[in-house]
Amino acid sequence: MKFSNLRLLVNDFDTCFTFYQDLLGLSCTWGKLGDNFASFTLGTPSVLSLFRADLMNATINDSQAFVAESGRDKVALVLQVDNVNDTYQQLKKKGLSFLTEPKDMTAWGIRVVHFRDPEHNLIELYSDLPKEQWDHHLIEAEKI
Repeated sequence: MKFSNLRLLVNDFDTCFTFYQDLLGLSCTWGKLGDNFASFTLGTPSVLSLFRADLMNATINDSQAFVAESGRDKVALVLQVDNVNDTYQQLKKKGLSFLTEPKDMTAWGIRVVHFRDPEHNLIELYSDLPKEQWDHHLIEAEKI
């Protein structure tokens, strides 16, 4: 595994986007105002990213999941792995409980699985999907 980025799960995407880009002066490497996701450079490309919290909650879709005091997760630790399915199976054999099964997020261009650490912090494992599996028209649909 290797660290990919720190994702802040935000409720007001445009306000946060403007804060990080315009106020803090971070360079945006992906996304724009009105999107659901944006990455910013912090000396290393795409170390900090923003994502709409309601979309992450819908992705996890687990009513038994721990809910933060504010009602939503605020941070997700995102780790890139070579193969989500293989890593999922290895960790499951070690007794790790997952919030989701591995699934393709074609609009995001990745395959993901989610779980929590002992302190209930949300962790996402992902691996890239081949470009031909991306479903770019879903990006627009997810904005609704």
